[in-house]
Amino acid sequence: MTTNKSKRLDSIKMIISSKEIGSQEELLQELAKEGYELTQATLSRDLKQMKVAKAATTNGNYVYVLPNDTMYKRTIDVPSAGEMLLQSGFKSIDFSGNMAVIKTRPGYASSLAYDIDNREYKDIIGTIAGDDTILLVFRDGYSRNEIRQSLSQIIPNI
Repeated sequence: MTTNKSKRLDSIKMIISSKEIGSQEELLQELAKEGYELTQATLSRDLKQMKVAKAATTNGNYVYVLPNDTMYKRTIDVPSAGEMLLQSGFKSIDFSGNMAVIKTRPGYASSLAYDIDNREYKDIIGTIAGDDTILLVFRDGYSRNEIRQSLSQIIPNI
């Protein structure tokens, strides 16, 4: 890999990390501002090499995202797609004040948090999710048992 290509890949990482880029055209424009002149085909090869993907934002637009190393790790005991759909990925929940930290299997936190947020529980304000951890904030005046009861609708083994 030439140093120029290495610098270009680093620039792509910085741009994707710092801005919501929804198309290769937008990315080419940002790279041009950095002094890079390349074709769409070269950019496409770079994105493929870097395993860049597109993901939905909260407003429904799709933007480029860098890979999360955890997503590309393979385990020996990989469940089938059907088995994964039957599991919530839930591992544990721990409370502190009006917050809870939910631990999941790698890759499950985002979809579980999405399900929690879309249920619009009256006792849960919202969530923030990583790859295997969810921060859940619940309203004052609700007990931990009430939160568990609400969550049991989507996490049967809570």
